[in-house]
Amino acid sequence: MLTYDELTGPERELWDAFPEGRRVDLRTGTPEEDRIAGGGGWGPERTVRAAVIAALLLGANAAQRPGAVGSLSLAGALISGRLDLAGARIEHPLWLEECWFEQEVNLYGAETRTVAIMSSRVPRLEAGASRIGGRLDLHGTQVESGPPSSPFHRASTALSLVNAHVAGGIMLNRARLIAPDGWAMAAGGLVVEGGLFCRRGFVADGEIRLLGAQLPGGLFLQGARLERPGPHGVTLALDNATAQTVDCSDGFVSHGTVRLRGAQITDNLTFEGAVLNGTPEDVEGTGHPALVAMLMQAADFDFALARRPAGTVDLRGAQVSYLHESAHSWPEVVELDGFVYGSIKAAEADGERREAVSGPAAVARRLEWIRRSPGYSPQPYEQLAAWYRKVGHDDDARRVLLAKQRHRRRTLSPPARAWGHLLDATVGYGYRPWLAGVWLLALLLLGTTAFDADSPTPVKRGEGAPFQPLVYTLDLLIPIGGLGQRTAWYWTDDTLQWLAYALVALGWILTTAVIAGVTRTLQKN
Repeated sequence: MLTYDELTGPERELWDAFPEGRRVDLRTGTPEEDRIAGGGGWGPERTVRAAVIAALLLGANAAQRPGAVGSLSLAGALISGRLDLAGARIEHPLWLEECWFEQEVNLYGAETRTVAIMSSRVPRLEAGASRIGGRLDLHGTQVESGPPSSPFHRASTALSLVNAHVAGGIMLNRARLIAPDGWAMAAGGLVVEGGLFCRRGFVADGEIRLLGAQLPGGLFLQGARLERPGPHGVTLALDNATAQTVDCSDGFVSHGTVRLRGAQITDNLTFEGAVLNGTPEDVEGTGHPALVAMLMQAADFDFALARRPAGTVDLRGAQVSYLHESAHSWPEVVELDGFVYGSIKAAEADGERREAVSGPAAVARRLEWIRRSPGYSPQPYEQLAAWYRKVGHDDDARRVLLAKQRHRRRTLSPPARAWGHLLDATVGYGYRPWLAGVWLLALLLLGTTAFDADSPTPVKRGEGAPFQPLVYTLDLLIPIGGLGQRTAWYWTDDTLQWLAYALVALGWILTTAVIAGVTRTLQKN
């Protein structure tokens, strides 16, 4: 245990101030001398041993002043040695500002109140399995990874919050986390009730891992820059995390993959105005996606990016209630199989939002979006058609389903493709029944002209109505009922007889298509 006589001048000042919660400020007031970058060169007059800080927080000077609340508040100090508070139960807040740490801070498994290390430089901060009753405030602090000095953290991690629980918020605004070969933040299983804030100049050099994290207060990354990905090309990993809000807007930049596989976001997931720089696949098929959101769930998904993302976007199996998108949202490859959405809204040129317009041009743009998905999958077409039907645009839904059949046709065998081309040309796969009417009129004109050039033979001489080419052709084309011409006359000319047979067959096909089209119109979904 340290004694008062063993303390240096700055340490005695801190010791005396602790019971009253007074702040000890060792800064000179000269900007050049107070720069954190030069903190390693500060002299004894500004040096406080980490052991002294630990001793105070663990009750070395427990005498309380009446009417005062003890806390450790220190500014402008060089903190020598390793601040080791692993497993400690700390009843006093810790406030450190513009301090330069010689070695890591270890809070593994500790129970603390508010911990604030602001505008400082820390070689590493280990807070795995800790319980912080207030907030963790690292505003403006630079935390770096380095060689391991304890068994509680990985060598490539700058900030470790694995399985930690923070009752307040985590403040990382203007902070910089540096782990160029690994994880800027390792926080699998983290629980933050008050929100995780990485805004206003936050920079991460390395991967941020929030696997399975619970963030009921939300994750806020407005304007953040994720400069360098981890070993697997990922800058932000939120796999299986739950959050109320994930806000990556207002100039957010990622130079790697943002991964939200299986994440559940109860409110808003936004990338409005963001830049996602994955890496497109090269000739060897390697590259890093811009966004991987397989099986992700969100109420409102805003993907109106500042510019088109580099790298693929994977939304397979994702479910959102509202999808906001713009002309800059989609890269050359978009994985959409299983993607379900309740509504689509597009960004206007002036930034306002409106529901996506209908009509051939709008449908063509959405079909081009679907065709960016590799291979053929019917689900994206069915999903888009279902949305068009839900908003009352049945014509657009039929355009989408027709495009689905045309895309599917390219995957079939040559005979099946030929049959598909015939169905497309004649009846538009049943989604353009008016084409059948056009063909019926054309065949009616053809038959009338051909049969008028010759005279048929009556089945029974002297019986039946006189031969009428128009009525006879119409009788051949209409499969139901009869007009008395088809059964009363036959042809000795083989060409005309085979034409009659062909008209009967085509009449069945085309009339069935017309009936199906009328039925679909009368029974709108």
